[in-house]
Amino acid sequence: MHCREPLMLRLPKELKDWVKEEAQRNYSSQNSEVVRALLAAKKRADQQHAETAAD
Repeated sequence: MHCREPLMLRLPKELKDWVKEEAQRNYSSQNSEVVRALLAAKKRADQQHAETAAD
């Protein structure tokens, strides 16, 4: 099992509402949606860094 660290996160209402809507749409928790979004952003950033390093 992965070690998980708690994180207090304050979001603007617009983002909080979006996370809530995504969680409902995907039948998942709001926490899972935040993790999913962060992992997707990390993957994009890692790809961009790899492309920059290859140049």
